[in-house]
Amino acid sequence: MTDLLKRFAAYYRPHLKLFLLDFWCAVAAGLLELAFPLAVMLFVDHLLPTGEWGLIVLAMAGLFATYLVSGGLQAVVVYWGHMLGIDIETEMRRKAFDHLQKLSFGFFDNQKTGHLVARLTKDLEEIGEVAHHGPEDVFIAIMTLLGAFALMLWVHAPLALITALIVPLIAWVTARYGGRMTATWHALYGGVARFNARIEENVGGIRVVQAFANEDHERRLFAQDNRAYRDTKLQAYKVMAASTTLSYLAMRLVQIVVMLAGSFFVIRGELSAGGFVGFLLLVNVFFRPIDKINAVIETYPKGFAGFQRYVQFLATRPDIDDREGAVDAGLLRGAIRYDDVRFGYVPDRPVLRGISLTIAPGETVAFVGPSGSGKTTICSLLPRFYEADSGAIAIDGIDIRDMTLRSLRRNIGIVQQDVFLFAGTIRENVAYGRLDAGEDEIREAVRRARLDDLIAALPEGLDTVIGERGVKLSGGQKQRLAIARIFLRNPPILILDEATSALDTETERAIQQSLGELSQGRTTLVIAHRLATIAHADRIVVVQNGRVAEEGRHAELLASNGLYRRLHAVQAPAAAETTLSPAQ
Repeated sequence: MTDLLKRFAAYYRPHLKLFLLDFWCAVAAGLLELAFPLAVMLFVDHLLPTGEWGLIVLAMAGLFATYLVSGGLQAVVVYWGHMLGIDIETEMRRKAFDHLQKLSFGFFDNQKTGHLVARLTKDLEEIGEVAHHGPEDVFIAIMTLLGAFALMLWVHAPLALITALIVPLIAWVTARYGGRMTATWHALYGGVARFNARIEENVGGIRVVQAFANEDHERRLFAQDNRAYRDTKLQAYKVMAASTTLSYLAMRLVQIVVMLAGSFFVIRGELSAGGFVGFLLLVNVFFRPIDKINAVIETYPKGFAGFQRYVQFLATRPDIDDREGAVDAGLLRGAIRYDDVRFGYVPDRPVLRGISLTIAPGETVAFVGPSGSGKTTICSLLPRFYEADSGAIAIDGIDIRDMTLRSLRRNIGIVQQDVFLFAGTIRENVAYGRLDAGEDEIREAVRRARLDDLIAALPEGLDTVIGERGVKLSGGQKQRLAIARIFLRNPPILILDEATSALDTETERAIQQSLGELSQGRTTLVIAHRLATIAHADRIVVVQNGRVAEEGRHAELLASNGLYRRLHAVQAPAAAETTLSPAQ
């Protein structure tokens, strides 16, 4: 806990001036609150008996001026104090998002989007509230408690000691329920994350849900998470209700005891009427920090549960990072070498079992083989989306681990089967290939990807909004847009991961022409299931069970009577049927 508090306090350092302004304004407002009961006592005992209206009105004017000052201080605390909390929350969110960008595919493979969204939203909102109210609430509560008690001792010591007898009960209630609240809110945040994940999956897959008419199934799954979230939240408020009720009853019990004991002392002449009224007001001031502590019991567990999750997230080390001494690779030629590379996504379950390959600059190499043989994995290791368990991969004779990730990936362009597009305009999605590209460069990339006819037909042209994940575009148009990105990026190495397998035959042919132009002069790695699309490749590598089964040109492999020939024999009738089907 101490280490956690130190880490939390470190976020105040960049905002020290704002913190001090908020803190001391809150302290000053607390001191003025302590002065009010004394002013009432002096007014009743000394000023009121004089009957001097001039002095009475002057005293009230002074009291009103004090209230104005106190109100101004409260305004500063509310506005600037929340600014402090928001600034800290914003900085934490920046750090969390920055850390998210560093994490490897291996991390995201095991996470749900909704859980990560909760880490960056709900958790940090609660932390922001604690950052604002945290130190000042604790300090002012202690200061007010001690200050009010000291004044109570000054007004009437025996009555102050009677009042203090109830404090251990309040402390016990606070300690008992504080820990339970933290645990409950921690569970609640887990519920929020599951909640977000369920909504994220449903919205993202709504077409699949409706296509299979599984709306009722989704409603049942959502109802389960919704009910679990409700139950956890009710449990949190049950603990809160018990804590608040017991604190309320304890404070009211003190007031009754003070009124009885105070009446006794007044009747005996040991306490003046003004002192009695002032003491009753001091009792309220004395127990107001208890109310604040109850608010702390509600707010702090939320904030600290969120901060614990935040710290745990930041403690997640990237599987893949720049090695010490890594250098900027500059512009590479594209000579690639795999040297006895072994890899598995899960320990003791190898996917690649000793891959060794040499690829010349500008060569087009196609990878084929049964599903799960390791084709995509071979290409995923090249940009270091995953790290090889053993062996080495080099480009232009430099181990890719000795290059900075940024410079390595800057030299590699990827076109995948499942193209991801952002919910912006065509221009923004093309420009994502190179963010500093000019207008002419963007239009040239669009032309080379054969998107210019589509752009010309759209009223908004390049500024047409394409919807989330490019929902307003066809599959072929999405692929062309992805190709335009790579033309703009102009990398020396290209990876085509089944880029046309989901398209119809006519669209596939058109896209293949664009891909053919794109791959000219680049080292190109092609992953394909349709063997007809890679017959032109300089070399075809057949992968089976994580090993290179055979390699060579299309004609050579057909003549070798190996796995490639068997795969080709299986696909040839289907290809012929597809070709003949329009005439039938």
